[in-house]
Amino acid sequence: MVIVAAIPFDARAGDQSPRFVDPEDGALDMSDFLLKHKGALPVPIVITEPAIGYGLGLGLLFFSGPVGERKDATDDSSFSRAPPNVTALGGLYTNNGTWAAAAAHFHTWDNDRYRYLGALAKVDAHLNYFGASNAPRAYTLQGAAVLQQLLMRLGDSRWYAGLRYLFFDSSSSFASGVPGDLPGLQKDLRIGSVSVVVDYDSRDNIFFPAAGSFAELEAQLSRTAFGGTQDYDVYAARGYTWLPLTRALILGLRVDGKFSSGDIPFFAQPYVELRGVQKGRYQDRNAVAAEIELRWDLTPRWSLLGFTGAGKAYGRWHSFADAPNVQSVGAGFRYLIARALGVSIGLDVAHSRDQNAFYIQVGSAWR
Repeated sequence: MVIVAAIPFDARAGDQSPRFVDPEDGALDMSDFLLKHKGALPVPIVITEPAIGYGLGLGLLFFSGPVGERKDATDDSSFSRAPPNVTALGGLYTNNGTWAAAAAHFHTWDNDRYRYLGALAKVDAHLNYFGASNAPRAYTLQGAAVLQQLLMRLGDSRWYAGLRYLFFDSSSSFASGVPGDLPGLQKDLRIGSVSVVVDYDSRDNIFFPAAGSFAELEAQLSRTAFGGTQDYDVYAARGYTWLPLTRALILGLRVDGKFSSGDIPFFAQPYVELRGVQKGRYQDRNAVAAEIELRWDLTPRWSLLGFTGAGKAYGRWHSFADAPNVQSVGAGFRYLIARALGVSIGLDVAHSRDQNAFYIQVGSAWR
């Protein structure tokens, strides 16, 4: 579990003092500081994820570009908001020796016709693999990763299509010998994959939407020809939608599925991803999950929300019918800290079988 919170920090000395009060409603707001004064949003990270232990980290978010520029047209072919450009830097360390550092950049051009995402990361993680025995087996995963993605909007629609490239040079080792369900495991593995990606995006805001939908279809082909050591495929689909039931009530729906085939590395297998469920705890050849969230906007700044979800991992050790059902339930709140950006911060508390967890969130939990 990763917990984040936000505190102000000015990245450029000597500027006129920024405003931290919104002139429209007199509330605490960091929009002026982040956009006009080139400030950074520091994100302290508190980690209590059972998979990697307890720890701390820090991230820095920088925002730029067209923000809050609404179109005059109201037909479906126009976008209500162009997302800002975001640069992120960060690192973390936990008490079991896990550490990671990463840098990422999201950028749009030509009125959001082109979307670019790039990231670099270095990781040394101490994790647990459950596998066929359903018992934790400690292992270490070290490596460096590069991600590059470029999408282009299709005509004047809300659809985007493009390519994603992922390279991960890894080394893994088990503390007490290789599990029996991983015969012939190679210590050093590389993932080199090219994905065809199709997105649909009608969200009114990419951070904390109140209306609209996001969907993504991905066909990931990992091949030795792309720099990997193993050939496998992953087909993924995920979708989120936010439906305003009333002026203050918003219903959110999420579905997520990943389906793999071929010689996929054990650590890259799909797993059930839900708030309150340990990452990688339920992992297999395929994984599906669904979640529902009800949000109540008490004021334009403050929101309460409740959520519940369920999922399964299946395909290698269990059939879909025999795979255990994974369920979680929780509640949370958000405060709109930067109105012009649509960035909110808040807390989620979640429960699943034998586990309780809490997360301080920046924006929506669905990304």
